[in-house]
Amino acid sequence: MFAYILKRILSAIPVVIGISIVSFVIIQLPPGDFATTYQDFLVGQAHMSQVDAERLANQYRAQYGLDQPKPVQYLKWMKGIITEGKFGYSFAYKKDVSELFAERLWRTFILALVAHLISTVLGVLIGVYSATHQYSFGDNTATFLSFLGMAVPRFFLGIGVLYLMLFTFHVPDIGGWTSPQYVMAPMSWGKFFNVVQHTWAVVAIAGFGGVARNLRVMRGNLLDVLNAQYVTTARSKGLTEGAVIYKHAVPNALHSLIMYQGTVLPYMLQGELETAIVLSVPTLAPLFYNSLQNKDIYVAGGCLMIYAILLVVGNLVADFVLALVDPRIRLS
Repeated sequence: MFAYILKRILSAIPVVIGISIVSFVIIQLPPGDFATTYQDFLVGQAHMSQVDAERLANQYRAQYGLDQPKPVQYLKWMKGIITEGKFGYSFAYKKDVSELFAERLWRTFILALVAHLISTVLGVLIGVYSATHQYSFGDNTATFLSFLGMAVPRFFLGIGVLYLMLFTFHVPDIGGWTSPQYVMAPMSWGKFFNVVQHTWAVVAIAGFGGVARNLRVMRGNLLDVLNAQYVTTARSKGLTEGAVIYKHAVPNALHSLIMYQGTVLPYMLQGELETAIVLSVPTLAPLFYNSLQNKDIYVAGGCLMIYAILLVVGNLVADFVLALVDPRIRLS
């Protein structure tokens, strides 16, 4: 088991290096940089002449190394990440990117993990019910809702929830992590429930799509397992239907679902990203969106790396769990 885990971790290292290169290349693809945005601001808002604005922009590039070759910028960026744990300097926020991540990343993890747990539990339970009650009213209803969950964009659901909260229920405080009176207050039950009031929509919308996906995967896997010969043999031996389903069929149907969980967490983060932007919840999502608009390359690159590395880590965790469940995996 240890050799299997070590081999999987070592194989992930070149993947992470490749992710860092691709992330840096992607954020460098749009023309210009933050100094270009700064120059446009000086000309348009500060009414500075084009010559003076360009001179200040060039000084800005020289100060922060934006005039250096792209490979040099990449190597310096990676050196800071590896040796100091710093993702560079945010030109827009005037602080280290790691500080911005420390303020917002834990919120993203909390919302994404809660949505992930809810979507997994509900998806598995409803998927088991749908497979064991195939073509019933409940199965058809669950299948229809799963199609909606996968087809309707999360940002559209976020806009719909925002409209209802504003114009139907007249919610006073929308957006933010807490209401103003709880911003500096210590953690208490009142503050906890206030956080839930501000973030439940993000969890619900991100989790809705996850429930739909887990439901479809679990339903399809369990239907295949229920038609297997060993299930027929178990029934012929006189086992109860509950024992056949929950002792034999469901554990084997979970194998594919466990592997699927490696891609679900980034899917939850994607759903959190879309809805957090719409509902103005201060997680990593609005920071990523603003960095793309401002061409704040190190913030955007750091966000891309984190989202991509989570995909790798999710697949590693899924491999480890599957190896514990199925000895054939770790012995292969």
